[in-house]
Amino acid sequence: MLIEWNSGGSSAAITSDALCVIVSEAELEHGSLPVEWKARIEPLAKAGLFTGKLNQTYILTAGDLPNHSVVILAGSGKGIPEAEEMRVLAAQVSRAAIRQKVSVLVIQIPEVLMSHGAGMAQTLTEGLVLGSYRRKHYKQEQPLYGGLTSVVFHMEQQTGEAVNNSWNQGIQRGLAFAEATNLARDLTNLPGNLLTPSTLAAAAIEVAERHGLPAEVLDEREIEQKGMGGLLAVGKGSVHPPRMIAIRYQGTGDWENVVGIVGKGITFDTGGISLKRAPGMEDMISDMGGAAAVLGVIDALGRLRPRINVVMVIPAAENMPSAAAFKPGDVITSLSGRTVEVLNTDAEGRIVLGDALTYAMEWGAERIIDVATLTGAVLSILGDIATGAVTNDEPFLQELLAASRLSGEKIWPLPVYPEFREMLRSEVADIRNAAGRFGGATTAGLFIGEFAEGRPWIHLDIAGTAFLSKERGVNAKGATGVMVRTLLEYLLNPSNGTGSEHAAASTGN
Repeated sequence: MLIEWNSGGSSAAITSDALCVIVSEAELEHGSLPVEWKARIEPLAKAGLFTGKLNQTYILTAGDLPNHSVVILAGSGKGIPEAEEMRVLAAQVSRAAIRQKVSVLVIQIPEVLMSHGAGMAQTLTEGLVLGSYRRKHYKQEQPLYGGLTSVVFHMEQQTGEAVNNSWNQGIQRGLAFAEATNLARDLTNLPGNLLTPSTLAAAAIEVAERHGLPAEVLDEREIEQKGMGGLLAVGKGSVHPPRMIAIRYQGTGDWENVVGIVGKGITFDTGGISLKRAPGMEDMISDMGGAAAVLGVIDALGRLRPRINVVMVIPAAENMPSAAAFKPGDVITSLSGRTVEVLNTDAEGRIVLGDALTYAMEWGAERIIDVATLTGAVLSILGDIATGAVTNDEPFLQELLAASRLSGEKIWPLPVYPEFREMLRSEVADIRNAAGRFGGATTAGLFIGEFAEGRPWIHLDIAGTAFLSKERGVNAKGATGVMVRTLLEYLLNPSNGTGSEHAAASTGN
């Protein structure tokens, strides 16, 4: 999607398929609408058809506006909406435009929003791009309408260079964030027969090559030679062998202060020998949502080029039952040298992530965030509303929580009492991969944390938030690309110590 900033002159004079006018409840209550809109909007308010309520949209015919086909009224509520409210409002505008088969849209920016500059531009851009997302389908009959392709943010008052630069910076950052999220959505929505460990690796290499980033993919022979017993065990039941994927983004002269972002890449999860129930198993195409998220992050970093250092690692495998599959009761040796007693083959994600954390540290990661559709248990606690977090470093987590408040993606910390760690004690190995029903989201996270070797580490369980059964907020039904924008907000904030002052200058903060 092309999004541009423009100021000076009437919005009605710009040729487009639709003009969007943002209207607040206060403007209608106090009769302070612009003169040119009073006669058309006030009767709608009196009839209760459009009252300016937050996220309310209403379609008007263009009337005496020859440069537009329709007018989209968008309600902004009583006061200036919060960032997440504006993001959702923009998503609603995008959807309203798509329902009208609009390709080119002009949004008239109220003066009250102009001063918010880069932050508002980023928020609106994210909402528009995220709201316009449509899951790819495989029907023979393809739609002729190509979707919303171009948007102009227009301020009727002429603005100066500083304001123009601020809005343009915000737009570029918002595009990078949202399009990276949509990349993650596209990958996560792919059917399991179209996305295997090798095709996920190919997608990662494509991203790396697009931005000139060094990357490495280990095949099953190299995985075995390297001693990645966890990934090898999980993947050996499938005809599609596992892959270990790494991409390095280096934005400074020295490879130091490296953040590792690790994403679970189980391209389909049957549960293996500990077979899942059939109902709902089709949603297990989303079990690589963590891998998709971290790959989206790397794509955005390649576009924005901040002065930070990040290594992305994805352990990719398909968890299938077969004569070759690993079994309950097996003891496997991980890359770290730790032995793992397997009690449940459906608790496979934590096993492959253990190898991935060790590998990320080999690549220089000094602190690590892993993202994984890990447990059904987190759904029992947080539903599909919030992502669960487990950490060994509270200040680190607080920095990430601050980033999540900017992105609008909810994260809730889970308790990590010593008793939970005791539940993972094995009689025959260093650790066991399952600790029973109770406290499952925490114990699963703590299993992964054992492989952080004391380095600052955060685990994000997105099992509830990565894939939705219906549209909500900025998210369509299906894959959400959750945590892409939160991770980017964290990584691009220089106060978190991820890079230099150039990160702020290059991203509009």
